[in-house]
Amino acid sequence: MIVVWDSRTGNVERFVNKLEGIEKVKIHNDIIVDEPFVLITYTTGMGKVPQSTLDFLEHNHQHMLGVACSGNRNWGDSYARAADIISQKYNVPILLRFELSGLSSDVNSLMERLRQFEAH
Repeated sequence: MIVVWDSRTGNVERFVNKLEGIEKVKIHNDIIVDEPFVLITYTTGMGKVPQSTLDFLEHNHQHMLGVACSGNRNWGDSYARAADIISQKYNVPILLRFELSGLSSDVNSLMERLRQFEAH
């Protein structure tokens, strides 16, 4: 299993860099992932999924096990809303919502969820 991630401002990248012992792949044009993965992305605008993430999922959603999402609590109900949209559209669980680049407790929480996936 790998972590596939998307970042615009660097918050998700900083979060992903804290995940140790996990293969990580950044979303880029024409990427195809044909193995189980967890997606980590961000929310843009007023609660939207980034276009780069949508483009990736159009061709790769079949192997997605779950989604984690960065957001900013200042946006109220739109905080990490991209996770809700992706979860509903692709019927995958939301593993974590974290603010900006996350806290060590957020990293630990996601690492535990990833271990659970690998155990099954």
